[in-house]
Amino acid sequence: MQRAHELIANEAMGRPYHLWRYGSWGQPLLVFPSAAGFAHEWDAQGMLEALSPLIDAGRLKLYCTESNVAEAFTRRDNDPAWRIQRHITFERYVTHELAAFVRADCRSQAVPIAVAGCSLGAYYAANLALKHPETFGWALCMSGRYDIRHFLDGFSNTDVYLNNPLAYVRNLEGEHLERVRRHTFLQLVCGQGAYEEGCIEETQALGDLLAAKAVPSHKDIWGHDVRHDWDWWRRQAVYHVTQRFG
Repeated sequence: MQRAHELIANEAMGRPYHLWRYGSWGQPLLVFPSAAGFAHEWDAQGMLEALSPLIDAGRLKLYCTESNVAEAFTRRDNDPAWRIQRHITFERYVTHELAAFVRADCRSQAVPIAVAGCSLGAYYAANLALKHPETFGWALCMSGRYDIRHFLDGFSNTDVYLNNPLAYVRNLEGEHLERVRRHTFLQLVCGQGAYEEGCIEETQALGDLLAAKAVPSHKDIWGHDVRHDWDWWRRQAVYHVTQRFG
């Protein structure tokens, strides 16, 4: 398997960002890490090995980025209004520099990029697909949280609202709603076992909102033995990525 480490220029964030890419060709899948924020997380947690048959067969090309989840959501040293601005800056990096890198690497300026993530990574995937459906045509969201006020000490303003799927999806209408309906699909997955508290409720709620808005999506709820952990996320990723791209 071809693998390479990249440093992607990111002037707005103040430093280059790490990216690992795996495979030579296939559907590009951009992966966002969990609360750890590390670009190598999926490799370290066995996701790369689990998906290697698809990568080796040229069905999938994996791009694993680091994120700024710590300064935006999990480290609460700074004011929530500042932290949501850092999230917005990171999103701008993803939609401009990182998406452009992926498309150039795939030698196609039109290829739809799939996105995926577990836990907080699922939030990034869902939010990007809903806000930028022409760029991100499929999102695999495993054990996600979709009301980010939980990570901002309850703080809310316009910027929080516009990045909070459980708030803005209920108000989607007009041209943007039609764009979402035409261009993207959200696969929401969650177990009902240990440590899925919050995730299962918010997965159910987002799935219901998407269905009410006729947004292409599917809610896949696993059993009470399925916990918030990598051994289950590996199984979920293999199942859904294979269903979509295998």
